Amino acid sequence: MLTERSATDIGRPPFTSYQLDTAYDEMFTPLGQVREHYRILYDRLRELSTEELIARQRYADAAFVNQGITFTVYGEDAGTERIFPYDLLPRIITSAEWGVIERGLTQRITALNLFLHDIYHEGKIFKDGIIPRELIYTCHHYRREMRNVEVPRKIYISVVGTDLIRLPDSSFAVLEDNLRVPSGVSYMLTNRAVMKRAFPRVFANYGVRPIDDYGKALLTTLRSLAPAHRPDPTIVLLTPGVYNSAYFEHTFLARTMGIELVEGRDLICHDNIVYMRTTAGLRRVDVIYRRVDDDFIDPLAFRPDSILGVPGLLNAYRSGNVALANAIGTGIADDKAVYAYVPAIIRYYLGEDPILQNVETYLCDRSDQRAFVLEHLEDLVIKAVGESGGYGMLIGPHSTREQRETFRDLILANPRNYIAQPTLSLSRAPCFVEEQVEPRHIDLRPYILNGETVTIVPGGLTRVALRRGSLVVNSSQGGGSKDTWVLSE
Repeated sequence: MLTERSATDIGRPPFTSYQLDTAYDEMFTPLGQVREHYRILYDRLRELSTEELIARQRYADAAFVNQGITFTVYGEDAGTERIFPYDLLPRIITSAEWGVIERGLTQRITALNLFLHDIYHEGKIFKDGIIPRELIYTCHHYRREMRNVEVPRKIYISVVGTDLIRLPDSSFAVLEDNLRVPSGVSYMLTNRAVMKRAFPRVFANYGVRPIDDYGKALLTTLRSLAPAHRPDPTIVLLTPGVYNSAYFEHTFLARTMGIELVEGRDLICHDNIVYMRTTAGLRRVDVIYRRVDDDFIDPLAFRPDSILGVPGLLNAYRSGNVALANAIGTGIADDKAVYAYVPAIIRYYLGEDPILQNVETYLCDRSDQRAFVLEHLEDLVIKAVGESGGYGMLIGPHSTREQRETFRDLILANPRNYIAQPTLSLSRAPCFVEEQVEPRHIDLRPYILNGETVTIVPGGLTRVALRRGSLVVNSSQGGGSKDTWVLSE
């Protein structure tokens, strides 16, 4: 076990509050030496006064305010809309590290897409005993309406945000897959624009791979899904509306791609064809990048009380007259219990060992694993299989007895709905907080586009647990983000 070393051992101000522990530190080795790819940034930070860093942080914050870059926290009575917290210091990833991530994510998305096609068609993976049939059929996101539906190019998942963590041994592991309506890419792009202005000299001295083409790549991916008889497809982005937590992102991406941003009331289905209402009359729609969950996408097929979706959309989709990204029913591969089987899924469909490992996961619907979980609630992280954003979660070491008892009752009442994982020591990176550079825990959400080819933007959204000691990086739980630099060499 490492002995904590204060920043007096590893540098001068602004590192006077910097402490190393057993977690992997992105900037420093366990002995307090600066990692080579962080050297330029480290040297520049030591040249800057605290006042200069504060001024740059204020500039960055003002840029976010002026652009209206916000998110919404649900469940609060007032003041739910907040400016997205931004950390001034970039997270740097070497070219070699990124190569492993890129290959691992390509492998993972390929296998998951084959898995989704299989379970909605022949179900070979059930027949061969790789994954229990009941696990899929009891998943809230399984859609019987999608059985034997031929989706465009057999692509179920076109836009993916996969959460990665770095373990103490420096390797990357997948924490969870986000395949329904993954968010955050607008913050990745905006972080880069702000960073170029906050640290222009440092950015210029690093060979950072660009991410500016994401909008173009996303549009190309969406075009590839269009029905074959529609050579010049009309593409729209379907948003739940202004009160959605990611509405800023919806407007940002629609503007970036040059496509229409629509709500359910702007679309109409007639004879299984989708049309958009315009001032010039109805215009046919060929591809919908939807940011509306399955439950609300079509009130005739799913929740009848939904006013967010488009009546008749499911039938138009099943008829092959419109493409959806992502496909209805992809949430199965989002399920945290199904996550535990992804290594087996990769081996089954691709005949390969996973390049990126999973985190050890206990399934509470298995009696032996449930017993272990209930005996070790204070040591584990408990997650509801269908929740996101840091909700429905218990972090055992930071929990109270009352909270643990509440989760014990929840698990016993519905064991299928919960999984457990070890409390992991996420890697830490330098952050400018409280007028000092201090380490904070981070993860990484790269964005994968799956069309004619798999495209992964070189970077992603590095999310930061801004509260000292916290392991929760979600913005809804007090987290923020920082720019992610992938080096060319």
